[in-house]
Amino acid sequence: MNYSRYLRQFIESDLKSKMVFIGGPRQIGKTTLALSFLQPKNKNSSAYLNWDIIKHQKSIRTLEIPSDHPLIVFDEIHKFSKWKTLLKGFYDAYVPEINCIVTGSARLNVFKKGGDSLLGRYHYFRMHPLSPFEINKNFQMSDLQGLLKFGGFPDPFSRAEERFLRRWQKDRSERLVQEDLRDLGRVKDLTLIEMLMEALPSRVGSPLSIQSLREDLQVAHESVQRWIEILEYLYLVYRIPPFGSPKIRAVKKEQKLYFWDWTSVENSGPRFENFVANQLLRYCHYQEDVEGYKMELRFIRDIDGREIDFVILQDKKPLFAVECKTGENQLSSHISYFKNRTNIPRFYQVHLGKKHFGHPEKEGQMIPIDLFIKEILKL
Repeated sequence: MNYSRYLRQFIESDLKSKMVFIGGPRQIGKTTLALSFLQPKNKNSSAYLNWDIIKHQKSIRTLEIPSDHPLIVFDEIHKFSKWKTLLKGFYDAYVPEINCIVTGSARLNVFKKGGDSLLGRYHYFRMHPLSPFEINKNFQMSDLQGLLKFGGFPDPFSRAEERFLRRWQKDRSERLVQEDLRDLGRVKDLTLIEMLMEALPSRVGSPLSIQSLREDLQVAHESVQRWIEILEYLYLVYRIPPFGSPKIRAVKKEQKLYFWDWTSVENSGPRFENFVANQLLRYCHYQEDVEGYKMELRFIRDIDGREIDFVILQDKKPLFAVECKTGENQLSSHISYFKNRTNIPRFYQVHLGKKHFGHPEKEGQMIPIDLFIKEILKL
C-alpha cells in the first residue's frame, strides 16, 4: 500500500532550488518517496542510482548522469567514502538544470571536520514512521492501536500480522548488523553490539545507565558510548537529555533512550512512552527541517525521582511538557510540582482512554493521545 507522506510537498518545493537529502531508518519508505518524483516511478528508471547495486557504482563515481532526466535519485551513496565531494561536483555542474534527491539509512547531515563542503547546497529532511494522519486523515483511536501494535514502518503496518512483524524485525536487525555496521567498518566485534541491541529495549522509559550496560557486556565505558552513537547514526535509537531550571534540582547528565521502531519495546507502558516520544520527535524535526526553528526534545527529572516524560523547546524556550500514562488516572502530582517551579507554559497528560479535562496553562490537561496529536501536534 502506498501512503501519502507529509514531507512530499515540502521536498517538491525545495527541489526547485537545491538538492534534497532524505535520511531515516532502513525500510521507512525513503526510496519509495524519492521514486515517486521520477517517471517511471520505479527502480528500473535510469535516473535511479543505488550504491548497493554494483553496476551503478561506476556511474556514481564518474558522475555519468543521464541527460534526459530533470531529476536523479542517489540511494545509499553515503557508503561511498567521497560522497560529499561527488555531490558538490554534481551541484556545481548540473543544478538547477538537473537536480537530485539523496536518500540514506544513516545521518546524512553529519558534518566532516573543518565544515560541511555541501553547506548551502541542500535541504535535509528526516523521515519518520507513518503518522496517524498519513494512514488515515480522519484517524481514530483504533488506528493508533494498530500503530502501537505493528509499528509505523509501512510493510509490517500494512500486513498487520504478528508473525510477519517478528520475521521483519529479525531480518531488519540482521541486515543492520551484517550490512550497515560492516559498511561503517568501525565495529570489530559485531556479536557484542548485537548483545547491546538486545539489552536496550528494556531500558526504554528509564534513565539510561552506561555503567550498567558496560557491566553486562563486560567492556569499557567508552565502547558502549561509541556503539550507542553508531546506533543513533544508523537511525536505530535516539537519546534525549534532561531539562534544567533554577528552581528544581534537576539531573544533569542522565539521558533517556528510545527506538525509531517502538515495537522493539515489548512492555505496554514503555512502548506507549516510546510511541509518544516518536510523535514529539517528528514534530521537532518538522519544525526544524521545514519551518527552520531550533527544536529540542528533553525530559524533566529531579534528584528525588520526580519526573515528567517530555518537554519541547523551541529556540531554547519551553513550549509544553507531556506526561504519558496508558490508563485514565488522575493528573500526575508531578505536573503541579514542576509547573510551580519552571517556566513551562503548558502541561499535558496523554493516555489511551477517553477522559478529557483540565486546562494546559492552569492545572494541566488530561487528554487522549488521538486528540493530542490532532489538536496540538497537527502532524
